[in-house]
Amino acid sequence: MPLKPKIIIRDFDFYYGTARVLKRVSVDMLEKHVTSIIGPSGCGKSTLLRCLNRMNDLIPGARAQGKAEIGGEDVFSPEIDVVALRKRVGMVFQKPNPFPKSIFDNVAYGLRVNDVKDRFFIEKRVEESLKAAALWGEVKDRLKDNALNLSGGQQQRLCVARALAVEPEIILMDEPASALDPIATAKIEELIVELKAKYTIVIVTHNMQQAARISDHTAFLMQGELIEFGKTAEIFTKPKQKLTEDYITGRFG
Repeated sequence: MPLKPKIIIRDFDFYYGTARVLKRVSVDMLEKHVTSIIGPSGCGKSTLLRCLNRMNDLIPGARAQGKAEIGGEDVFSPEIDVVALRKRVGMVFQKPNPFPKSIFDNVAYGLRVNDVKDRFFIEKRVEESLKAAALWGEVKDRLKDNALNLSGGQQQRLCVARALAVEPEIILMDEPASALDPIATAKIEELIVELKAKYTIVIVTHNMQQAARISDHTAFLMQGELIEFGKTAEIFTKPKQKLTEDYITGRFG
């Protein structure tokens, strides 16, 4: 049975004002797989990622052309409910950004914003989300503590738990381990591999070894263009494009 794409992008351009930062990008990202987006700084990786939950809407002059679909629904359709879209498409940022609230309230935040009032349900989702983010064992006895007292790696896993609490279909991660030490990075990587059993994950990373370790497919971007996309093992061992080979072997970037 062929695997079905969760995300379909076709002839997709994106502009900040008159600057065209993505150029005719076409790619399918499979459901319950990890797709890494790699490429040099300024190549459009984060822009592409943020198009998938319309985070770029917050930037004046940002506009899209072409097709970007999630589960068959056009992300940029005028009819789409952006709040509902962001519930379906969770986001974890480069720097851990817990709210200055308790650990419990951080994870419960999205549920309360979505008007969930049932205390029992909220408690259950907080526990499930912390377990899914591999953090429950470390914080279960200190849920009332301020989240800012956690270590950097714990804060990032808390941000993953916060994204999971509203039961998204897709998790976007923008350099989720770049601010972490090697031990915390390894925990985040293990977590990503576990989470793909249930979620479609798209990760932007500068770390090529990380992309090779955790992703099923890899997209290589350069100056806003998709140079190559394929199975990660093939991209890293038998790239079809000379530019891809030059980048992954460190000739530039």
